[in-house]
Amino acid sequence: HVKLTTDQIKQAGIEIDTPALRIIDQTVRVKGVIDAPPTHKVAVSVPMGGYLKVMRMVPGMKIAKGATLCEIEDARYVDLQQEYLVGKSKLVLLENDYSRQSDLRQSQSVSEKVYQQVQSDYTSQKAIVAGLAEKLRLIGIEPSRLSDKGISRRIVLRAPISGYVSKVNVNAGQYVDPTLILFEIINSADIHLSLTVFENDLSKLEIGQKVTCYTNSEPSVKYVARVSLINRSIDNDRASEVHCHLENQNKLVPGMFMNAEIHVRSGQVTSVPDEAIVRWENKLYIFVAEGDNRFNMIPVAAGPTTGGFTAINDDLSGKRIVTANAYSILMQLKNNADE
Repeated sequence: HVKLTTDQIKQAGIEIDTPALRIIDQTVRVKGVIDAPPTHKVAVSVPMGGYLKVMRMVPGMKIAKGATLCEIEDARYVDLQQEYLVGKSKLVLLENDYSRQSDLRQSQSVSEKVYQQVQSDYTSQKAIVAGLAEKLRLIGIEPSRLSDKGISRRIVLRAPISGYVSKVNVNAGQYVDPTLILFEIINSADIHLSLTVFENDLSKLEIGQKVTCYTNSEPSVKYVARVSLINRSIDNDRASEVHCHLENQNKLVPGMFMNAEIHVRSGQVTSVPDEAIVRWENKLYIFVAEGDNRFNMIPVAAGPTTGGFTAINDDLSGKRIVTANAYSILMQLKNNADE
């Protein structure tokens, strides 16, 4: 107990009132990360191995679709272009021969066996050239633009989508093959908030619930999201992944760590102003006014906080409590104890 004079109460600005029923949001505090759906992530590899010669990509770099990611060099690129040009030249000869033999066949001036052989050679060469053309397109070379004066030992690897470079797994001078993922690009146009929620809180979640989140670097800047997908499977850490659609995503990029509060339920509960609660020796207390300027400090179990008010899980019916400047009473109580 602590007893104050009327002047002390007035000077400290202590106010007394009855706890009221207010609508308080119950929240679940979790952590998560800004992420993109699998359909908006692209792993980039080279279709035919070679030595990486030019590369200026760094994680976080913004890039447009079609922009150069790197340049790769190998003698096999020269061989492929050469094979295509030689094959294309041979195809022209076979096409002319096939056309001539077709005319002769109509006039019955050539045997059917000779005609079928010419037709087979022409068809086979046509398929070979078509296959070589597709291989060239696979490494980024347009066959229709290729000539004997334009053969190059280098190919250019271009970005398949616009977005941010999230991973760079290679260095200049390194030999890369098709099994190696060189870069990962994320399209940030449809990023979402991915939260880790432990199993004891999963039953409280519903689609559409409001989520307030913020970064560690700017906790005062709040972002609003809505629960859009709840993964009901539990991992080895007894947690599940919850996806949330962001209503505003300015400045947010994939990979950012986020703190979040999921607003799971609202209801009328007994509440007190935040400044009515004091913390002492890692426990929470309020002061109950007992008349004659006497105050009794009692422990309380606090619930969620909304708009400057905190829910109290204890029965405070019939009690009048200190609602403002409760810490001044705590200081007086500690001073009395020291004396």
